[in-house]
Amino acid sequence: MTTTGYDTYRESVAGRADVEDTPELVAYYRELERLKTAALWTVANKIEPWQPKSESVPVLWRYRELREHVLRSVSLVTPEKAGRRVIYLDNPGRRDVAAAVGWLYSGLQVMHPGEAASAHAHSTSALRFIMEGRGAYTIVDGHKMTLGANDFVLTPNGCWHEHGVEADGLTCIWQDGLDIPLVNALEAGFFVVHPDLHQAVAHPVDDSVALWGAPGLRPQDVKWNKPYSPLFKYQWEPTYEALQRLAAASEGSPFDGVLMHYTNPLNGGHVMATIGASMQLLRPGFESKAHRHTGSFLYQVAKGRGYSIINGQRFDWQERDIFCVPSWAWHEHANASQTQDACLFCFSDLPVMEKLALYREEALADNGGHQKVLAAAPTPQAQAVPA
Repeated sequence: MTTTGYDTYRESVAGRADVEDTPELVAYYRELERLKTAALWTVANKIEPWQPKSESVPVLWRYRELREHVLRSVSLVTPEKAGRRVIYLDNPGRRDVAAAVGWLYSGLQVMHPGEAASAHAHSTSALRFIMEGRGAYTIVDGHKMTLGANDFVLTPNGCWHEHGVEADGLTCIWQDGLDIPLVNALEAGFFVVHPDLHQAVAHPVDDSVALWGAPGLRPQDVKWNKPYSPLFKYQWEPTYEALQRLAAASEGSPFDGVLMHYTNPLNGGHVMATIGASMQLLRPGFESKAHRHTGSFLYQVAKGRGYSIINGQRFDWQERDIFCVPSWAWHEHANASQTQDACLFCFSDLPVMEKLALYREEALADNGGHQKVLAAAPTPQAQAVPA
């Protein structure tokens, strides 16, 4: 097809959604509605866009603004009454499904020393990324994990799990990440509370790290056939060390710096079927080039400070801030320090995009691969959307 022919074709297809209403057509539409049908040309552009147009908007949630509100919830509600004491991240474009971005949910959970949430299981997959405190733990199907700052822990779908903080610990805050909107959109959600409210610890503490945490090594005669990683806890220190080693051996990506994915040690795949996670290192002074891709991505600043430009809007971030990149949004990241690394933790729906063969990526060709900053970031008041 020639360029002219393609343009003519495109205009004619787009025109199907721009048919001018006439009294005869309006009456026709009413008859179709009575039969629980409708004319495709009335919705064609909406349901089959030329390219993705996310309803999510880029948002930066500043931790220094949210923290006091997260801590205040401790005096207002108990874990027993609230179920989970969480302040969730509410993207203005996805408030109908309580999503942080796309089909991903996230929130900040707080627990005092000695508190413990009851054990439960659900169809949604979940993760926790520890932000501050001491003495936090998670129990997943009888496996207890102790957790420190920047540790990343899985609670895969269908697993009994519960969380708490040891009595001699300090108040802990962590980020939750779940695929709740996706599972609800598929109408596949179940939730059940453990009959005893708490589960027994049936294995040595941190046994999953002992069994599966050695890089490149696999224990003999240990069976695992579940669709998620047997390594429930991914520790910060070895993760950062691995990033530093890779940074010394490779230039990394012009778009993401030095990026490594958390993987299932059995097969090298994503940690869970619907949620993937990564950690990336931006060298001092690094400025990435811009690209865009399908899939929704939610970042937390694990180390350092810098900024990201998302669809022409600049967001300046520092440690513990959280920001989102909607699907098919142009984005680039920069480390504002000339002497210190910056590290970004990220979780996404990348496994879903890949399994459904929907992942697509594109580099920005104009302006030397960088976006023009078109707008300043919203004011802090506009960004602190959780209520």
